[in-house]
Parts: sequence; structure tokens; C-alpha cells
Amino acid sequence: MARTDRAARVVAAAPDAVHRALVDPDALMAWLPPDGMRGRIEHWDLRPGGGFRMELTYLDPTGAPGKSTAASDVVEVGLGELTGERVVWRTEFVADDPRFAGVMTMTWSLAPVPTGTEVVVTAVDVPPGIEPGVHEAAMASSLAHLAAVVER
Repeated sequence: MARTDRAARVVAAAPDAVHRALVDPDALMAWLPPDGMRGRIEHWDLRPGGGFRMELTYLDPTGAPGKSTAASDVVEVGLGELTGERVVWRTEFVADDPRFAGVMTMTWSLAPVPTGTEVVVTAVDVPPGIEPGVHEAAMASSLAHLAAVVER
């Protein structure tokens, strides 16, 4: 059965600053990798219908649960909506394991609040091989990194 995971955080920055961090490859590499990982953009084409490829590598590969290799996750991301209020990614893991097959749609929604911007990330059709608690913790970690990048 299809699964949806969600995380949210209020970031002390204006929505346009948060949006810029969602569409800038250098900023994305700084905030998207969750704790214990680093990221590298392999391809970048920022436009609806374009996309990017990112490799997320575990800092300590000992026993790492990589989806693409023992120590990494590679994702192919197709870009859908790119507005000031929403950024939509169609994310597919490069993996041989069928538990990670399929396209997960991640929607990053931005809403102004008195203290900055509420950022909500919703992941729909999460592959069953991704444990719910681990995924929610990773999304919360990425949101914390996003806050650190844009609140400077």
C-alpha cells in the first residue's frame, strides 16, 4: 500500500530565501543530506520537466544501508512544479532492490508565518524499503539543515 511521510518546521527566514535554497545546487548540497551523509550533485537542469541527479554518501559506511551501493543512495529527481510556494520533485532511487523501486513524489510547501516560513515536506508513494521512522528522522534532519543554511 502507498505510504505518505511528512515533516514540517518553521524557519526564521522569508519564503523567498527558503525558496532560493530549494533551487540552488550549492545550497541543496549543504542542507538536503541528512545527518551522517554528504551530497554531491551529478547533473542539474532547473526547470519544470528538468531535474537533477544527486549521490548521497554515508560518512561512516560501516553497516550503512545504502540503496544504490553499500555506502550510497543515488536519486534521479524530475522537477515538477517550481513556484514560490511549492517545489515538487519526482524522486526515483537508483537501486536494484525492488523494495526501493518506483517514484516518490516530494512536495516542499512554503507558507509565510509571523516568525518566518513554515516548510512542510510531504513524501507520497514512499518505497516500502524505506523505514518510516528512519525516513521521518531524515526529513526532519534535512529541515534542520535547511534552517541552518537560510537563518544565517
